[in-house]
Amino acid sequence: MSESKHMGLNREGTPWEPQFVTDLDQAVCIGCGRCYKVCPRDVFDLVEREIDEDDDAYDDYDDDVVMVMALDNQGDCIGCGSCAKVCPKNCHTHTSASSLA
Repeated sequence: MSESKHMGLNREGTPWEPQFVTDLDQAVCIGCGRCYKVCPRDVFDLVEREIDEDDDAYDDYDDDVVMVMALDNQGDCIGCGSCAKVCPKNCHTHTSASSLA
């Protein structure tokens, strides 16, 4: 593989390319905060999201809003992928560094 396809090497010398978080699906997010807790760069924030009338997941919910995660400082992402590893709902979208260049 060419050198330009990889942004670096891990400790074992295996090529590694950062995968930056580029989107978060708030309709899927349950607001557990796991990504917030593991992120070393404060990329995420907990925000209110209005409940859609058609969302059956919140039928027994009394409020009109739920708390979900949002991308707050997306530019601070270092591409470690920790958020995706701990998310129980797989709501993060990541893009490789070379695709963003």
